[in-house]
Amino acid sequence: MPILEKETARDRDSQVLPKVPVPPLKQTLDTYLKCVQYLVKEEQFKKTKAIVEKFGAPGGVGEVLQKKLLERRDKTTNWVYDYWLEEMYLNNRLALPVNSSPVMVFPKQTFRDHKDALRFAARLIRGVLEYKGLIDERALPVEFARGQLAGTPLCMEQYYRLFTSYRYPGLKTDTLKVQTNAASSAPEHIIVACKNQFFVLDVVILTQLEKIMKMAENAEERLPPFGILTSDGRTEWAQARDVLTKDQTNRDSLALIESCVCVVCLDEPSSLVPSDTNRALLMLHGGGHEKNGANRWYDKSMQFVIGMNGICGVVCEHSPFEGIVLVQCSEFLMKYITGSPSKIVKASSIRELPPPRRLLWKCNPQIQGLLAASGDRLQRLVNNLDMDVFKFKAYGKEFIKKQKMSPDAFIQVALQLAFYKCNGRLVSTYESASIRRFQQGRVDNIRSATPEALAFVKSMTDERATFTDSEKTKRLRDAINAQTNYTIAAITGMAIDNHLLGLLKISKELNMEKPEIFCDETYLTSNQFILSTSQVPTTVEMFCCYGPVVPNGYGACYNPQSDHIIFCVSSFWENTETSSAVFVKALNEGLLEIRDLCNRSSTLATKPAGTLKVHI
Repeated sequence: MPILEKETARDRDSQVLPKVPVPPLKQTLDTYLKCVQYLVKEEQFKKTKAIVEKFGAPGGVGEVLQKKLLERRDKTTNWVYDYWLEEMYLNNRLALPVNSSPVMVFPKQTFRDHKDALRFAARLIRGVLEYKGLIDERALPVEFARGQLAGTPLCMEQYYRLFTSYRYPGLKTDTLKVQTNAASSAPEHIIVACKNQFFVLDVVILTQLEKIMKMAENAEERLPPFGILTSDGRTEWAQARDVLTKDQTNRDSLALIESCVCVVCLDEPSSLVPSDTNRALLMLHGGGHEKNGANRWYDKSMQFVIGMNGICGVVCEHSPFEGIVLVQCSEFLMKYITGSPSKIVKASSIRELPPPRRLLWKCNPQIQGLLAASGDRLQRLVNNLDMDVFKFKAYGKEFIKKQKMSPDAFIQVALQLAFYKCNGRLVSTYESASIRRFQQGRVDNIRSATPEALAFVKSMTDERATFTDSEKTKRLRDAINAQTNYTIAAITGMAIDNHLLGLLKISKELNMEKPEIFCDETYLTSNQFILSTSQVPTTVEMFCCYGPVVPNGYGACYNPQSDHIIFCVSSFWENTETSSAVFVKALNEGLLEIRDLCNRSSTLATKPAGTLKVHI
């Protein structure tokens, strides 16, 4: 029986999705060698090949670990989930803003005054509660895969963590806690941040938001900016939190923040021109402690930012869910806000609600010092981020589809060309691939720096013009096919990154000496993702962005539309090898060159025989 599109998650709970597979060992090791061959020097590759062959030999270490991994698969819902969550997020000690938390930048709003902004905030909160209601009722329609291998039902678990998650800092590793009981006895509350002060909002009405603004303006009652602590490195914040929790007042305030549905940040207007790039920067880090950087609580999974001058969006703690969940929620809210008539209730009909409560903090000289240190470190991050939001207008998805090519694969190849133009080499590249076809599926990695992509970018940048258009076109198609095939392998659980991580983690659990394959320089290099990319498409005018994952890297998030593509390219100023503007210039050039190549090739293909120009 065909599955109806509108089936809900509740209906589907009975239909269990398959478990994530463990790929065959030989297949993963062969793919690994193919992926790294052109990313390291020849001598180094020879060494790696010998190490990998020894690891995969009959009766070798690899076989022992593979056997244990297969046993783990039988015993668990998803063998890679905990391993991946720790490796990708919880063990990472870097600060959440820029390094880990992606943001969605909403369309620029036009607010006449602060009351307008609060009306928008009130509607957004009503929308959040409505969307949360759908999630709690398990009434969200099940999603089905689009693009490659379309039509498969997808795991909806990530949605149930959207408003119930909190990431606690730890000295060595963080903890992601999800409140399991959706209908908990405590009434639902939202935390509102305004002028670095935090308020508990039990009932949501515009007048309550106005009271919060008034209370936040009261200078005598103003408390230090405690939110800044959450912007720090995870170990630093864990240490500071231990100091805070010595006092009962602080413990009470933390408990309220840690159990809220979401955080709503009412931001002060910024003096910056509201360009796409500036809005992205302000969403990623709030502009530092002097601006809105302390008007945040980064551990909470969803923070909705409403700037008084119309700069709005959402900041996400990434460990509970992927970008698609953020997109779906954001689009629901934008449609809700524009579609809902403002239900302004006459003040006389409202029984006098208790005023919102300001969260209180106890401070001492030690805590003052911690706040100052966190503020300084956030400022360094703010000063370091080089962001360029670039709208490529020459063409979009439609043109690419006309070439009978996958838009995602096409854009990935263009990113490789841009990097090669800047650096004359390719590097380890990460493109997130959803594995939601499986129970509790999150992501694996598509390694886009394929040997075929290298062959193509070399043909496009060869100064001696030794390649004909037909040769370049063939290489382009080969690169796109290789990328598409890797994508299909990844979304069906057959990529290599999760598998290799699983083998490494099993060796640790068995207290074995770390296998040589994981100590090898090549393995370390292959996990330094100098190019970290993802496609985050939207149907509403908004875009997603994030920072690089290594100091000498780029973050490249893209949103392909029918006639244009939005790219958000980030890097760090402190690193002299990278420059977002230089990368964007190369990307623009490359996209135009590929278009011209496609147009010339199709002209050649349609010309009658005899009129072909001979390319020398």
